[in-house]
Amino acid sequence: MATQGQIAKSNRTPKYTTRIVRRCWKCGRKHGFMRKFGLCRICFRELANQGKLPGVRKSSW
Repeated sequence: MATQGQIAKSNRTPKYTTRIVRRCWKCGRKHGFMRKFGLCRICFRELANQGKLPGVRKSSW
């Protein structure tokens, strides 16, 4: 879980565009982030397994 200071720092506009830090809206994690959903891989999996993400379903082949 990201601290309040880390979240506040990543919300600021960076000096250079390559320094943008994208964080999960649910837990604040910055690694393993999926832009399309705005979630980290862990939260994505939790919500997908619960069926709370429209258009996402578990694959089986």
